[in-house]
Amino acid sequence: MRASRLLSIQMLLETRGRMSATALAGALEVSVRTLHRDIDELSAAGVPVFAERGRHGGFALLPGWKTTLTGLTPSEAEAVFLSGLAGPAADLGLGAHVKSAQLKVMASLPPQMQGSAGRISSRFHLDPIDWYREADALPHLAAVSQAVWEERQLSMAYESWAKTASRVVHPLGLVLKAGVWYLVAAREGEPRTYRVSNMLQAEVLEAAVARPRNFDLPAYWRAAVRRFETELFTGEAEVAATEGGLAQLRRLGAAQARAVAAAKPSRRKDGRTVLRVPIESTEHAAGQMLRLAPEVEVLGPAKLRAAIVGRLEAARKLYGPARAPGVRKRP
Repeated sequence: MRASRLLSIQMLLETRGRMSATALAGALEVSVRTLHRDIDELSAAGVPVFAERGRHGGFALLPGWKTTLTGLTPSEAEAVFLSGLAGPAADLGLGAHVKSAQLKVMASLPPQMQGSAGRISSRFHLDPIDWYREADALPHLAAVSQAVWEERQLSMAYESWAKTASRVVHPLGLVLKAGVWYLVAAREGEPRTYRVSNMLQAEVLEAAVARPRNFDLPAYWRAAVRRFETELFTGEAEVAATEGGLAQLRRLGAAQARAVAAAKPSRRKDGRTVLRVPIESTEHAAGQMLRLAPEVEVLGPAKLRAAIVGRLEAARKLYGPARAPGVRKRP
C-alpha cells in the first residue's frame, strides 16, 4: 500500500508539476504528516524531490527527471480496457486510437496479466442508448469534438425549443448522458449546455477558447442536472400505489424513484401506499399518471385529478358505445 502511494507521489509530481503538501495529501487521501514521511522516504531512496518554501511553494521533482516505474497492477490494467468504450469513442472519431492504445498496453503487460486484462473487452459491453429509442443523428459531433480538443471557438446554428439562433461559443467539454451527447460551452462568460443533435450547423473557428478559471466539468454537470430537475418538477401529486405501482413510479425517473425510497409506510386498508411524488405540468402529469392506472391512483391535487377524468371522458366518447367500426344497426 505504501509502495503504491510512493509511486503515486512521483506520478503526480511528474504530470502536474509543483504541488503543495495539502494538495498532495488530498489527492492521496492521507494526512499532511503522513505525506511528509513519504517524501522523506522518497528522498532517502534517491528520488530527487525538493521543497520550495513561500506562498507559491510546494514539492517538485528535479527538472527533466522521470521515473521508469510504469508498471500496472492487474486491476489497473483491467480498468484501462474497461474505460475503452467502443461506441462513444467511435462517435468521437477515436475508435482506432482506443484500439491502438489497448494493443500497446496489452503488449507491455507481462504474460500472466494479459489474459486477465483481455477478458474485460470480451465480457463487458456498454450500450448507452435507452430502450425503445434510436440514437440521435450526429452530423456535427466531429466538428464539436475537434473544437473541444483543440480549444477553439465554435460557430453554430442551434435549434432550441423556442427558436433557432446563430451563436459563437467557447467549448469546454463533452458529456454523454443516456446515449445523448451534450456540449458544455461558455457564452458571455457563463457555462451553458447544448444538445449536439440540435445543432443545424457547426464550424470550428481559429479563435482560442477563453476557459473560465477553475472550471470543473463533472462538478458543473452534477449541478446542472440538479438545477434541471428543480426547474422541471414544479409541483407534487399525492398518489396511492400498489406494490406494482410503486415499481412503475420508480421507473418514471430518478426524482420519482427518490420519492418512493423516501416514502414513509402509510398504507390504506386496501394495501396501497400513500406518498407524494414530483410532477411537471398538470397536462404532462395527467398523461403520465393515466398510464400507471389502475396500479397508481391520483388523490390530488384536484386539478390533476380533474385532468385525468377529462382524458378518460374523451376516450370514452371515442371508443364507446362498444361496437365494431363501420357496422350499421339493423332498421
